[in-house]
Amino acid sequence: MSAWAQPSELRLVVLGPKRAANRAVVCSILGLEDTQQGTNAHECSKHRGEAAGRQVLVISSPAWFSSACSPEERRKQLSSLVALSTPGPHAFLLCVSVNQPAEDETKALEALTKLFGPSAVSRNTVVLFTHTEELGEEEQLEEYLVTWRKDLLALVARCGDRYHTLESRGGEPEEKRAVEELLEKVEQALKESETPHLSCQLYQEAEDRVRARQVEMVRQRRGEEHESPTNPEVTEEEMEAVREEAERSVGDFNLDTEGIFSLSSMPPPCHPPSLLGGLWGKLTAWIRWLPTLVRREALLGALVGLFVGGPFGGMVGATVGSVATEVGKRKAHKAK
Repeated sequence: MSAWAQPSELRLVVLGPKRAANRAVVCSILGLEDTQQGTNAHECSKHRGEAAGRQVLVISSPAWFSSACSPEERRKQLSSLVALSTPGPHAFLLCVSVNQPAEDETKALEALTKLFGPSAVSRNTVVLFTHTEELGEEEQLEEYLVTWRKDLLALVARCGDRYHTLESRGGEPEEKRAVEELLEKVEQALKESETPHLSCQLYQEAEDRVRARQVEMVRQRRGEEHESPTNPEVTEEEMEAVREEAERSVGDFNLDTEGIFSLSSMPPPCHPPSLLGGLWGKLTAWIRWLPTLVRREALLGALVGLFVGGPFGGMVGATVGSVATEVGKRKAHKAK
């Protein structure tokens, strides 16, 4: 067994269906204000900083695994993710809400497996639970998952039983401790895998292309029109100075996104369903998830979203559920 060496910089890729949740994770890890991040929701963003005594690089990715994303958008976003995280990430952080179905997140794990190999999920992915404030004040995350969310436990099992949350009710000291524990889990996974970082053919190709582009950019800046034996060697310092620009300019990779997402990108039925058929489909879909809605407040929000329908219905339902939850918490607090 080879000795494990702590990397000089941890590379983390944040994945999640909601960009707001991704931003919150980046802010928590690096101690940033939300306004310090990029605002383009359709592009990968890259942030460096220090966390728990470590140098950390965090790449936040759009939801390329969502069924709402077109094949062309997926190709561009995945190409950017791969280039910005070369030569390979130390961990993927998959953001999963504790109070929603995890269908898109499951698609993300399938896609990671097809793109980077099974070890990308089993060795290099940590499930990062969000919206834990929806749990009862005395309810522990572990207890909630075991009792109500067997589907999320199955998701965690695929990721080597690694999960965490950065959300805390104990203020800044506990939040910092949560970040430190997350980084320790990432490092422990690296030790167990006996690899310096995730590596596969796609990342090797990406690293080769980035380095070739770095050399090209350095020579352009020197004014060297042609490669010649008389030209001085390109130094690592020169290469590093243009690294990020090179990552963003290597272009798209030849990714078979339609093949990778064949199940999620199937065309809709030729004949639209009837009104009753559509309502029945919505009802059966929500019935499937009723066991996971542990409080009446969440159920109320879900039912409102069901009958309003569409994206607006989902937004209204989420608002109703959140308001009802807050009212319930205040009543419980007064009762104490």
